[in-house]
Amino acid sequence: RLGDFAADAEGLIGDLPALLDAFDAARASEGAALETLLAGQIDRIEALVGQAKDGAGDREAAMAETLKKNVAKLLDTRDGLDETRLAQELALLVVKADVTEELDRLGAHIAAARVLLVAEGPKGRKLDFLTQEFNREANTLCSKAGFAPLTAIGLDLKAVIDQMREQVQNVE
Repeated sequence: RLGDFAADAEGLIGDLPALLDAFDAARASEGAALETLLAGQIDRIEALVGQAKDGAGDREAAMAETLKKNVAKLLDTRDGLDETRLAQELALLVVKADVTEELDRLGAHIAAARVLLVAEGPKGRKLDFLTQEFNREANTLCSKAGFAPLTAIGLDLKAVIDQMREQVQNVE
């Protein structure tokens, strides 16, 4: 029996370089496929951010119209209303609802993800961190949206980001 083991061991040792080469080739192939998948997800995120920027413009017009109607009602029904204070409150609401900063940060994260994706060396943890940042901005976009089409885009963003996060778990 010891002779059989020694012969089997010699056979395995002889096959080891070819097995390691095949293993390395399989890992490289899987890595290339994963890189292509992640690049596609980043492209989808970029497209959704573009749609969100367009939707934010539509949202501003809808918000302005709604605010005008509501302010007109307030001014018609309330005696002694301080118009200056009302203007300050409206300005504060507009600033709080502005999603420009979130969209700009999403754009910066997209650029960082593209650079990281083609960088040499380990990148899994950095990509994981970026997906957390993507998700944070998408959450804020949804919470500030106040406009159904923009909320829908934010939810689509969250779905793609979640899919990306799942794939990033396979990256070293």
